[in-house]
Amino acid sequence: MLRRYRFHAAVLLLVLVLASAILIVLPGPAPAPSPPTGVPRVLVAMGDSTISGEAAGDYEAGTDGTNGNWCHRSRAASIHHTGLRSIDETINLACSGAPSAQVGLGDAVQYTEGSQAARLGALARQKRVVAILVAAGANDDPAFSHVLDSCVQAWLDQAKPACSESVGGQWQERVDKMVPKVVRALTDIRSVMSDAGYQPTDYHLVLQSYAAPISPDVRPGLRNLNGCPFREADLRWVRAEAVPRITEGVRQAARTTGARLLDVSRSGVGREACSRDDPAQEWFSRLSVRWNDLGSDDRASHALQESFHPNAAGHLQLGRCFGEFLVTDARAAACLPGADGELHAATTIGP
Repeated sequence: MLRRYRFHAAVLLLVLVLASAILIVLPGPAPAPSPPTGVPRVLVAMGDSTISGEAAGDYEAGTDGTNGNWCHRSRAASIHHTGLRSIDETINLACSGAPSAQVGLGDAVQYTEGSQAARLGALARQKRVVAILVAAGANDDPAFSHVLDSCVQAWLDQAKPACSESVGGQWQERVDKMVPKVVRALTDIRSVMSDAGYQPTDYHLVLQSYAAPISPDVRPGLRNLNGCPFREADLRWVRAEAVPRITEGVRQAARTTGARLLDVSRSGVGREACSRDDPAQEWFSRLSVRWNDLGSDDRASHALQESFHPNAAGHLQLGRCFGEFLVTDARAAACLPGADGELHAATTIGP
C-alpha cells in the first residue's frame, strides 16, 4: 500500500514538473496591436478640393502647379482651424479633384500624387492619429465641379439647356454609383489603420458632406461674369436637389462603414458666393480667374480652378465646427450658424 502511494506521488510530482516546464516554455498570448506612443498627436485631412483648401490661398509648396501638382493644399484649410489644444499637429493629405479611388488604396493618381490611404498608413506608424476627416465622392460619378462648369456654359449660351435639365434627370443615378466608391475608400482607410496597429476605437473617422457654394439668393448685378453666371433654375437646383441628394449618398456611406458624419450641406446658407454685396462677407469663392496664369500654357487650364469653393473665411468656420463635433460622443452633426453668426456643430442621434 505504501509502495503504491509513493508511486502515485511520484507520478503526480512528475506531472507538476512537466506542467511547470510547459508553462515556462510556451509563450503567452501576443499583446494586442496598438498605436505608437510618445509621438505627436495629429489630425489628418483626406479627400478632394472641398477639404484640401482650394480657393483658400496660401498653398503648401509644390501644390500650386509645380511639376503638374495642382492639389492646392492650403495652410488655411479647415483641418488647421479646429482649435483643439490636445492636438500637436494637423496634416493635410487631400488633393483638389481627387476621386475616391485616389483617396483609398490602389494605383489611381491625382495631379502626380498617389494613394492618400497609403500615405496615411505610413504616417499612422510614426505619429498618433487621433482623427481623420474625409471628404470624397463629388469627383466620382456626380462630377460636381464639372456640372457647375456646365451650368456656367449654359448661362453663356442660352441655346443650351439648363444644366438642371441636362444633368438633373441623371443625378440620383450618379449619386447611387458614387456611394460604393466612397465606401471602398473608407474601408481602405480602416484597413491601413488596422495594419498600423489601431483598433477602430483608437481614432475618429469622420466623413464630411458637401455644401452648396451658390444659391438663388444671388445679389442683383452679380449673375454675370463678375460673380455668379448661372441661370436661376440652376441656382435653385443646386441648393434644393443636387446638394441634398449627394448629402444623402454621403450619409449612406458613413452609415455603411461606421464613420461619423459631419453634414455641412447647409453651412453656407446666406454666405454663398454672390449672396452679399461685399465678397469678404461670403464663405465661398465667386467665379475666380487667375489672370496671370492665362499667359502660361502650363497654367492656363487651371486659371478658373478656385471658383465656387469654400474660401479662407469658410474654412475657418468649417474647422471650428469640426473641432466642436470631435469632442462630442455624437455619431453625426450638422454645421449650422448660431446666434453669433458663426458656424457651430449641432449634434444629432446618428448618421
